[in-house]
Amino acid sequence: MWEPRRDGNPIFLTQGAPPMLKTDLHQGWTVRSVGGRVPSEIAASRLPAAVPGTVHTDLLTAGLIPDPYLGANEAGLAWFHRSAWLYETTFTAAPAAPGERVDLVFDGLDTVATVEVDGTGLGRTANMHRGYRFDVRHLLRDGEIPLSVRFDSALEHAERFEEQAGSRPRPYPHPFNAVRKMACSFGWDWGPDLQTAGIWKPVRLERWHTARFASVRPLATRDRLTVHVAVERASDAPLTVEVTAAGRTTRVDVVADQATVELHVPGAPVWWPVGLGEQPLVPVEVTLVTGDHVLDEHHARVGFRDVRLDESPDEHGSRFTLIVNDREVFVLGLNWIPEDHLLTRITRERLEAAVDRAVAGNANLLRIWGGGIWESDEFYDVCDERGVLVWQDFPLACAAYSEEEPMRSEILAEARENVTRLAPHPSLILWNGGNENIWGHEDWQWKEALNGATWGARYYYEDFPALLAELDPTRPYHPGSPSSPGHDPEAVHPNDDRFGTRHEWEAWNREDYRFHDNFVPRFCSEFGWQAPPAWSTLTATLAPEDLRKDSAVFLLHQKAEDGNGKLDRGLAHHMAVPSDFAAWHWATQLNQARATAYAVAHLRGHAPRTMGSILWQLNDCWPVTSWAVVDGSGRLKPAWFALRRTYAPVLLSFQERDGRTVLAVINDRDEPWRDSARLRRVRFDGAELAAITVEVDVPARSVGLIELDPGLLAATEPDREVLVADSGGLRATHLFAEDFDLRYDPAAVRAHAVAVEGGYSITVTAASFARDVAVLADRVAPDAVVDDMLVDLLPGETHTFTVTTAATVDGEAFAAPEVLRSANALTAPAQVG
Repeated sequence: MWEPRRDGNPIFLTQGAPPMLKTDLHQGWTVRSVGGRVPSEIAASRLPAAVPGTVHTDLLTAGLIPDPYLGANEAGLAWFHRSAWLYETTFTAAPAAPGERVDLVFDGLDTVATVEVDGTGLGRTANMHRGYRFDVRHLLRDGEIPLSVRFDSALEHAERFEEQAGSRPRPYPHPFNAVRKMACSFGWDWGPDLQTAGIWKPVRLERWHTARFASVRPLATRDRLTVHVAVERASDAPLTVEVTAAGRTTRVDVVADQATVELHVPGAPVWWPVGLGEQPLVPVEVTLVTGDHVLDEHHARVGFRDVRLDESPDEHGSRFTLIVNDREVFVLGLNWIPEDHLLTRITRERLEAAVDRAVAGNANLLRIWGGGIWESDEFYDVCDERGVLVWQDFPLACAAYSEEEPMRSEILAEARENVTRLAPHPSLILWNGGNENIWGHEDWQWKEALNGATWGARYYYEDFPALLAELDPTRPYHPGSPSSPGHDPEAVHPNDDRFGTRHEWEAWNREDYRFHDNFVPRFCSEFGWQAPPAWSTLTATLAPEDLRKDSAVFLLHQKAEDGNGKLDRGLAHHMAVPSDFAAWHWATQLNQARATAYAVAHLRGHAPRTMGSILWQLNDCWPVTSWAVVDGSGRLKPAWFALRRTYAPVLLSFQERDGRTVLAVINDRDEPWRDSARLRRVRFDGAELAAITVEVDVPARSVGLIELDPGLLAATEPDREVLVADSGGLRATHLFAEDFDLRYDPAAVRAHAVAVEGGYSITVTAASFARDVAVLADRVAPDAVVDDMLVDLLPGETHTFTVTTAATVDGEAFAAPEVLRSANALTAPAQVG
């Protein structure tokens, strides 16, 4: 006897048993319009529907809508927001046998759905973040049975809810906080306004006798596995749960539909974050048995590890330090948004590629931001395997949320389901109540608008902590990012840098990236700087006539309020704002890279007072100008290379401390860093003006500050001198003026390219100081990827860049002025030999 699995492989069970039988219902679906101002050619069509899928992806497959990510197409699809759709199929299923239960199970419906079987209504849903189960045993008969799911407008549902419960503050026009749908479905300052609808997760029939697992929740610590089980019964037969893991098997009886199985596993293989050790994953097999009959099975993997959050008071306020297996971890993180706005196109392969880009950038944590989704098990599997820590927000973001029914029950139901689902994953390291909601209540004029109405405090301070105390006491909880836990927000600001977590957005919104120097947060969980996507991503998205920063189509792909104005003002602090679009594109990308490096070095340089840096953001969900270091096509921006360098285990960084310039030596390795450092003040033409060698001795997991000889800082020609520190193959440079005052040689480099296996090798030689040398390889071939970027070269030095591409091109194209870039070239038209 066997049970079909979602991966198509059978699981063989005990002969003669009446096991759970699962049958996917993914075939034969159609979808058609049943409401709204839908274009006539679409309204008249009944289309094949992919399940799992959404109407947008079905319409794209049928060629009935243009790609919403290209040009101005997003705006042309706004009619979708107020449309309704009907999914239909038929299935066959034998009538239920005596004592048999048959459930129709939807893992996810997006979002406002009405389900019918054979003309009988089963229920109405309004939450894409949870699953639904309907008893259909009374509806089964011989022959084909109709099944339909109608999706109505989530926007109109939210508007009706607002009419009943009252409007609550939010940053964008659509009431995303009035329906349990991915908040960024309704547009964000980096995302499109494409409000999807569809059966977005698997659907199946489940046939079972006697009992089934209602939930299985394995929780592993460093030497113990505790498996909590809840069952749903169809009879009062005695039940036993058997758990096998790490070579041990334990059986317990089910009492009152609950069972808890404890396995003490001394000497269990320890799971470590990336960079600290290995990531052994241990299979856990959980079986529900009556007598000799197997009724249901559950399969998971766990990692044996401990985690806690140190929030103890100290002389600065209170700490915010993650501790894994008794090791303090400086978090080198990235914020994560859904990898594609059209969620059903996200595959495991895409998740692997995205997470691998984070790991290659030396990150050790991804924060699942609260305006997206509860991420999939596949995402967590990938992070488990790579040792990437995951911070999971509850999906509540940047808004006030009603605490009345039915909203409260929906939020708690989805939370219970997803906390249970994600519990086994060792990568999951911290639960967070939501994004910027506590901050918003204090600072964004909400209180007057609310006039005493509920806004979500009960969730953050009561409901979520109580739920986690019941379901997952093994992980720490933080009430909101940012927040100052343990303090009344009216007395201690949620964004106070002395406590908890801080978001630093004044730098981008109103100041300059050097504004980071004004604060030393305990943990900075959001900060960042914008830049356009890679050139090939832009040219694949926009028509040639739209490659202007003021074109309507370019601005449709720039969602931030006054985003281009902030880009220009940010540039103007440091360099002239180019009028040429290609030069402006490079300059803004370069400024994002510098802002990223500056902020990260500042945070890391203040460890252990600061113990976390989570950059906003890793990825994009479509082609857009944004804070991402990897654009919507998966191309690495220059800022990714800056992040990789500043997230490396060892970093040299010139920093300002109490009005003086020092060399910070950041050592996040397990062993001391002992080396010599050569410090030189050099004129751009190569003349050495001052030099000294100092010994570097920085303990493991520490920061050392090296005071500089005054002669190194006494620039006589600040517009043409640079301070350089070299140690252990690392380099830091310090300029004595901003770019617009520096007398760079615009023709400082020459390059020579040769074909090599898999691509090209480009050797760059500097005749004068060359700053931030980069090869924008995708301008030559869209698939081209360079191995390094943002290299500083002194006169006579060379650096070889390796470009990987399947294209055959003229190698000298990589030396063209628009491809071989540097800060120097922004001072005048580039001349490259």
